[in-house]
Amino acid sequence: MDHDVFGSHDEFGADLDHSEQISCPYCGESCELPIDLVGGSSQEYVHDCEVCCRPWVVHVRLDGEGYASVSVTTLDNE
Repeated sequence: MDHDVFGSHDEFGADLDHSEQISCPYCGESCELPIDLVGGSSQEYVHDCEVCCRPWVVHVRLDGEGYASVSVTTLDNE
């Protein structure tokens, strides 16, 4: 899913409070996932589900126009 990540910005133009609603690949519950917009244009990290506590691998790709592509997979699939 692609999302426009420009919203509230600090004095340098960085979005400080961006998050996405993501469905857990294990239990299917919707969870809020914070997006680190200063962590680079290609990011991969592990995040635990807020509901079932199982780990996901999060993939974030940021383009030059302010859009984020976010996907999650089970840790088992990596």
